[in-house]
Amino acid sequence: MRRRRSRFLRMTLTALVSFAALAGLWLGLLPQVLNPFPPLQLADSSPWFLDFRLAIVNRDRGACVDTIADPVIAAKPLVDFYEKGGCGWKNAVSIRTAGGAELSVAQVSCGVAAALAMWVQHEVQPLAEKHLGSRVTSISNMGTYSCRNIIGRKFFANVRSQHATANAIDVAGFKLADGRYISVARDWKGEAQKAAFLRAVHKRACAYFRVSLSPDFNAAHHDHFHFDRGYMSSCK
Repeated sequence: MRRRRSRFLRMTLTALVSFAALAGLWLGLLPQVLNPFPPLQLADSSPWFLDFRLAIVNRDRGACVDTIADPVIAAKPLVDFYEKGGCGWKNAVSIRTAGGAELSVAQVSCGVAAALAMWVQHEVQPLAEKHLGSRVTSISNMGTYSCRNIIGRKFFANVRSQHATANAIDVAGFKLADGRYISVARDWKGEAQKAAFLRAVHKRACAYFRVSLSPDFNAAHHDHFHFDRGYMSSCK
């Protein structure tokens, strides 16, 4: 009886420790110096354990600074900012370019910035050339930081949006080198090649962002993609 109880306690303790370790990695609580994964390289097209490594960048300022030094992105760190009601940002950056495209962002979390750069570099640019025969030169967005609750979902009406901590971005469209502009609002259900491009880049974004929402999600997203690296998981 004692042996069974002892074995059960050991198994329970092992399970709890394993769960705590995974939770810590998922939340990015371990700094880079204590982490089992190597520093994130934005130029790496297929990094292992990407979600965990992006979580580190989001939490660890030193890891963030090292990551945004990569030529794949042009960004600079921002001073932390707090507002009443749980709003503000910590370990955020501003962005000028990402993945070879102009992307003007005043403030966004470092994890989202890194995810954006990798998404544009490894997914958006190749897919634009494949479907549209031209590279993307700039990406328009509808904002990152907004001190507000989640919009369009009654169950979460009183829950702060990831935008409230600059941990999200809404992408509205893509300008191509040949002068064309691909709009989420107009082209999601429009011309075949443009629609195929938008659907492909949205689907590929799910590997970089924990939440990736398209116009198919609900009416509130009819004109943009919502990307965030919060605590939920959704690819719709």
